[in-house]
Amino acid sequence: MFRRLAAAVTSAALLVSVAASTVAAGGPPNLAFYVDDVRYRTVGTPTDFSNTGAPDFTYDRIYALGSGLINVAETKPGDTDFNGGRWAVYPITWATGVTPVQLTNDADILAWEAAGLLSIADSPVRLFFCSVNKVPPSWG
Repeated sequence: MFRRLAAAVTSAALLVSVAASTVAAGGPPNLAFYVDDVRYRTVGTPTDFSNTGAPDFTYDRIYALGSGLINVAETKPGDTDFNGGRWAVYPITWATGVTPVQLTNDADILAWEAAGLLSIADSPVRLFFCSVNKVPPSWG
């Protein structure tokens, strides 16, 4: 029993670290996440705001859906509540027996949480800055 629990905890930690590092990795623009059913790209920067003491409301949420799925953010440039590219990554955990699927907006994530199909971490696993731009049509 202990081995299974340890393996599950280790697997979850690895999944969270991969999801968070994928979101905040530097380098060329990548297809980072969905906002309101539209794909956005980012260029990550090596910033780490985890020890700044900034209040939670100064960050926008990115929901890390897990391996093979594209993350979902709650806001975008032009929205009145957009915090200028300051992000907090919250991993989600799919409920037992639920097959992970690609969700593309935060309203769906919150609805799935309310239905008990997934849960959202209480605390972010990463706080950082990166710019975000809508994926151009030429990217397909």
